[in-house]
Amino acid sequence: MRVLFAVNPAPSIFMYLVPLAWALRTAGHEVRVASQPCLTDEIVGTGLTAVPVGRNGIGTAAAHSSTARSMEEASTEEDLLETDRAGVPEPYDAFDHPDKATWDYLKPGMTGAVRGWHWMDCAPMIGGLVEFARHWQPDLIIWDPLTFSGPIAAKACGAAHARMLFGPDVIGVTRGHFLRLLAEQPEGRQTDPFADWFSGYGRKYGFEFTEDMVTGNFTVDQFPQSLQTKPGELDHVRMQYVPYSRAASIPKWLHTPPQRPRVAMTLGLSATEHFNGYNEPVADIITELSTLDIELVATVAKSQQHLLPTIPDNVRVVPFVPWHALVPTCSAVIHHAGAATLATTSRHPIPQLALHYHFDQPFLARKLAEHGAGLEIHSTKATGDNVRESVQRLLTEPRFTERATALRDEILALPTPNQLVPQLEALATKHRIR
Repeated sequence: MRVLFAVNPAPSIFMYLVPLAWALRTAGHEVRVASQPCLTDEIVGTGLTAVPVGRNGIGTAAAHSSTARSMEEASTEEDLLETDRAGVPEPYDAFDHPDKATWDYLKPGMTGAVRGWHWMDCAPMIGGLVEFARHWQPDLIIWDPLTFSGPIAAKACGAAHARMLFGPDVIGVTRGHFLRLLAEQPEGRQTDPFADWFSGYGRKYGFEFTEDMVTGNFTVDQFPQSLQTKPGELDHVRMQYVPYSRAASIPKWLHTPPQRPRVAMTLGLSATEHFNGYNEPVADIITELSTLDIELVATVAKSQQHLLPTIPDNVRVVPFVPWHALVPTCSAVIHHAGAATLATTSRHPIPQLALHYHFDQPFLARKLAEHGAGLEIHSTKATGDNVRESVQRLLTEPRFTERATALRDEILALPTPNQLVPQLEALATKHRIR
């Protein structure tokens, strides 16, 4: 069959989809990846076939972290990048805050969100995506939750379509709240911004709006239930998260087992690539951790390394190391609760300390701690002392390793991308409409 991936032009989001794209390709299916032109080199670099469509939009960091209100009010991309660094964008913060799941909050929030999705996704690429889909005639379109041009193209060409999550199902849960509240409204107030928006494209491309356009015919979920929201009534197809990152090499020092318990620390790439630096007191944390009988491997961007003190003998500072290669050598890790970092770590029986800040990080950190596989501290409350104390607990209290092992086992019990392919084939046959 032919499978078209429709992807937001964020390399970090695209990487979540690469293992499944390759699983489909090695199973003998034709695979194409469509996105805005700016992602072409990233796609081609994975060995997959890119289909540049439309034009470059506002950019991906804004799409990932700006609020619906700011999307209406901001005049530049820089404004968007600075608006909401502390939480999930409105109105989607209702997914984890039931007190916000009210009609008065969600109705205007959804109206603003639709304007944002149009601005950042559909306006830049929908025309080109529909044109290619009608030409190539895919059987299945797989789209990430930020790329609503995917279901529009699927409806326009008759393909089955699926969302592929890269973290908690923020949009699906919030949509569930909205539909419940919508049904409670009197007839005159039953307006649905998403239905109206999709219907506009339907009039242009010849289809009727159906609810699957918001959440997919089905959803491919890479997270175990212990780290995910409850799926509700949506059809979730679970799959193991398999890490993928850009091409990298293994440093020689990783060839030798550590002489002391190794602790790895990463605070993510976004802090320095999109924002102004780390929120955590990195220098103090490294200094305090060096007092433990451990080997600390700290990944710190080159642009921030000049802020560090003299590096102690038991500390190794590097700008980057493949996380999936480093984690198996560790006794504990510290990270920012980024979904990919946390999921990669969770494939191993390694206790984790999450120093979370924004978007889905607080939710994932809390789920990790609730499971018992680690501890969490909001980055604004992180100090050298409490990080050192938390790491000491992870290394000395056996229950953390026991729960990390249970989480690892839950993940490895899920189908691999290759094992999922037959199910995708069946679902594509079930849902396509031509």
